[in-house]
Amino acid sequence: MILANDLKPGRTIALDGRVMQVLSAENFQPVGRGGGLVRTKLKDVEGGGVFEKTFRSDEKIETAHVQRRPHQYLYSDGQYYHFMDNESYEQVQLSKEDLGEQHLWLKEGENVTFVSYENKLIGVEVPNTVDRRVVKTDPGVRGDTATGGEKPAVIEGGATVMVPLFISVDDVIRVDTRTGKYVERVGS
Repeated sequence: MILANDLKPGRTIALDGRVMQVLSAENFQPVGRGGGLVRTKLKDVEGGGVFEKTFRSDEKIETAHVQRRPHQYLYSDGQYYHFMDNESYEQVQLSKEDLGEQHLWLKEGENVTFVSYENKLIGVEVPNTVDRRVVKTDPGVRGDTATGGEKPAVIEGGATVMVPLFISVDDVIRVDTRTGKYVERVGS
């Protein structure tokens, strides 16, 4: 158990029978009231939903001890996605439903992190940013600039990302997997 005052981003807690990851925690003192409060933004690790909750600063919260193990994404056979544990070399297969939106960011040979709680897989974490080749987009038009509009581009893995007009097929771009947004061009 920890005090709400000790909550920090990245920490995992057990709340209402669910495992939550703290995305942000802000201490504040309401005017004219008793003790302080802690405003948090929490992410349901298993369900993926994000919500805000306010705790009293002296409230005790149960910590959730999750295990994180690196796995390498091997391939997809169309029905399942196959991974290998980097420590034991055991292979694991997960369905598209098990992965949720994370399947869009998988690339053969890259590492992901399996998150488990009480020996049950509760999520798969991909890196915050990934570099992917653009496989389909409309051609750029003469006079396009970096500050101009945007157009959709399909990248490796099948995700569609809005990119600046100067991006073309075979360019390599960096994408933020948390938001699905273009960050920068990293090569061509």
